Amino acid sequence: MRWAHVGLNCHDQCATEEFYTRWFGFRRARTVPVGDGEILFLRNGDTHLELFPTPGEPAAPSATADGPAQPGAVRHIAFQTDDIDELLAAMGEAAHVTLGPLDFDDVLDGWRTVWLRDPDGVVVEVSQGYRDQEAIEITEREIHV
Repeated sequence: MRWAHVGLNCHDQCATEEFYTRWFGFRRARTVPVGDGEILFLRNGDTHLELFPTPGEPAAPSATADGPAQPGAVRHIAFQTDDIDELLAAMGEAAHVTLGPLDFDDVLDGWRTVWLRDPDGVVVEVSQGYRDQEAIEITEREIHV
């Protein structure tokens, strides 16, 4: 099994495509005609986003902080960068920060995170300095299989 993609409903598909291509390094990988529009697949390395044209207004207000906390809702999507401050400076007014930047040096030296809102209100986490724990022992009862 391997990761495939995240599907995003877009009020303004062009604005959403521009946001992820300009700031997160995606490029258009495929278009699929559907009805009067098309589904856009964006790619950055092995990561794909599938953008669906969705008419009408968002079902809920734009998320805040690090994303919605309701079960069944995606809290946020996340990316890594080498320098959050550089990204935020480059984005300027396009950076709609919902939380942070916050430092997590008490957990991992050099770990910083900021949360942004994309054009459709999806919260996007951007971190620098995160790395996996070196050794984690998990017992069978912790796995919940």
